[in-house]
Amino acid sequence: MKDKIHPNYGESKVTCGCGNTFLTGSVKKELRIDVCSKCHPFFTGQQRNITAGGRVEKFNKRYGTQA
Repeated sequence: MKDKIHPNYGESKVTCGCGNTFLTGSVKKELRIDVCSKCHPFFTGQQRNITAGGRVEKFNKRYGTQA
């Protein structure tokens, strides 16, 4: 590999939207993320209530189901 062309890789602090923080390696000093393993439904086993519906639900709401 060539010298002096790669970014400096070091320890960085990751902050989640839920308040959880941990250290990892990255070229940036600080990272902010939306979900982590402490708050993601796959890891916690809890389902979050999402108010925004999908495309099919939005279509059915707007036009109704045609029988």
